[in-house]
Amino acid sequence: MRRLLAGTAFLAASALPSFAEGLADMTDTERAAFRAEVRAYLLENPEVLLEAMNELEARDQAAAMERDKALVSQKADALFNDGASWVGGNPDGDITVVEFLDYRCGYCRKAWQEVDQLIASDGNIRIIMKEFPILGEGSVLSSRFAIAVLQLHGAEAYKQAHDALLSLRADATPESLDRVAAELGLDAAAIRARMEAPEVTKVIEDNHRLAQEMEISGTPTFVVGGTMVRGYVPLEAMQQIVAEQRKAQEG
Repeated sequence: MRRLLAGTAFLAASALPSFAEGLADMTDTERAAFRAEVRAYLLENPEVLLEAMNELEARDQAAAMERDKALVSQKADALFNDGASWVGGNPDGDITVVEFLDYRCGYCRKAWQEVDQLIASDGNIRIIMKEFPILGEGSVLSSRFAIAVLQLHGAEAYKQAHDALLSLRADATPESLDRVAAELGLDAAAIRARMEAPEVTKVIEDNHRLAQEMEISGTPTFVVGGTMVRGYVPLEAMQQIVAEQRKAQEG
């Protein structure tokens, strides 16, 4: 109903501007006649309402995309050069993809191997992971574990831990994370101690602050070049977005 009312208002304001602008100046009789004419027209041509609602939705989407582009531009340094996030793929790639993820997010798990395929098949993409735990204590523990591994053991170990956490069947607990560390050949006690370090806390706090500033509330959220992709999209769609961003850069 709200969408229908919005479409009707949009139609009155844009498709019939001369009438809409003069509505306040009409007499009660003229206003009633105008409304009757509009009602009769819409009943005879209901497809006009659908066209108006589709146009309104398209304009809303375009405005949201422009706002997202502005947010990416404003926060480019924090997104692409924070010095604390894992960076993979081609470090000199012409397109950078940033992913805000939560290890307990089902759609992050669904996107995981498709993102890997995107990076491997393209060969010219730089990928950055932003740890963004939003789904409870297990998410926070997982992110602390991943960040601790990165800080203690570097990028390659982080990628292994990242993959292990996304495929973890059990709940993330200190015990299950100790097992992950052991399976990766890492010192579980050292990682557990590092997980509580202020340097780890700062990464998570900075990512949450950045997400808030960029109006990001869900995972996965991607920044691809100069645009934002909110939510999961399949591999083919992501490849198309990358191609569009390359074309935009060339232009």
